[in-house]
Amino acid sequence: MQQSGARFAFHDLHPDTGSILDDVIAGLTRARKTLPSKYFYDERGCELFEAICRTPEYYVTRTEAALMRNRAVAMARRLGARCALVEYGSGSGHKTRILLKALAPVAYVPIDIAREQLRNTAAGIARDFPELAVTAVCADYSRALQLPRLGGLRPRRRVVYFPGSTIGNFTPADAAGFLANVRRLVGAGGGLLIGVDLKKDPARLNSAYNDRRGVTAAFNLNLLARINRELGADFVLRAFRHQAFYNEPRGRIEMHLLSLKDQRVSVGGRVIRFRAGESIHTENSCKYSVRGFRTLARDAGFEPVECWTDPEKLFSVHYLSVPQ
Repeated sequence: MQQSGARFAFHDLHPDTGSILDDVIAGLTRARKTLPSKYFYDERGCELFEAICRTPEYYVTRTEAALMRNRAVAMARRLGARCALVEYGSGSGHKTRILLKALAPVAYVPIDIAREQLRNTAAGIARDFPELAVTAVCADYSRALQLPRLGGLRPRRRVVYFPGSTIGNFTPADAAGFLANVRRLVGAGGGLLIGVDLKKDPARLNSAYNDRRGVTAAFNLNLLARINRELGADFVLRAFRHQAFYNEPRGRIEMHLLSLKDQRVSVGGRVIRFRAGESIHTENSCKYSVRGFRTLARDAGFEPVECWTDPEKLFSVHYLSVPQ
């Protein structure tokens, strides 16, 4: 643990991030090639994702932020006074600050695998909220985990905050397992405040992931640039094209990198062959109806309590509780 001030603590659980070489080789040697989306987020990838959030087509970030500004007080009433707010994936902390101002919890526990971003964001919140006990934890929140002791504080309940519709990156089966882990962490009487992107006009969805400036395309292709840099691979980026589309039967946006020709690529001493038109599946973003997500939550042991949506019904924030 690294301590930085009386009200700020940093716990590094040294999460196992796996081997990028093993993960890349395993994905690219499958019958249907894949790459893990977690490798999007090197320094350049993080910069590009922030730029995606500012594009006119990408409604998710600005819609959720407006919803938080408009409904934070109502959300805080649901979470209740003197809770411990545990955030999965701290990011820049913009939406978190909106909630913290309305909520005034006894403790804030951000959890993320991105060590330096977590440290910087958590330290900034500790400075901005000097009366708040901030305990940052570097860990993989997609797996079962235990929280550190909170310095003698006695919160009335634990509430996990999971913004940004990151739940959509899980398959429905994996999302159910993830929600069950959250339920075990918060315990009886605990809760979950979670952002969920909603099903909508496919044209709106396709536009959001194919912005005119090509920022999302650059973000997707940067994955190959990272593999070139870190693994000495020889991907020619112009020989691949970004492809994103809404798969309506599966209720999800799929992102792919499409090979534009027959080619061979060397990765870690292995030769990977591509056919023209063959793709690498890099990410899913599942979309839900309000009813569909509530059903998923109930199956994981939560009781849906309230759901807030924007006027256009583009995005939702759900509060779920664990029965006593």
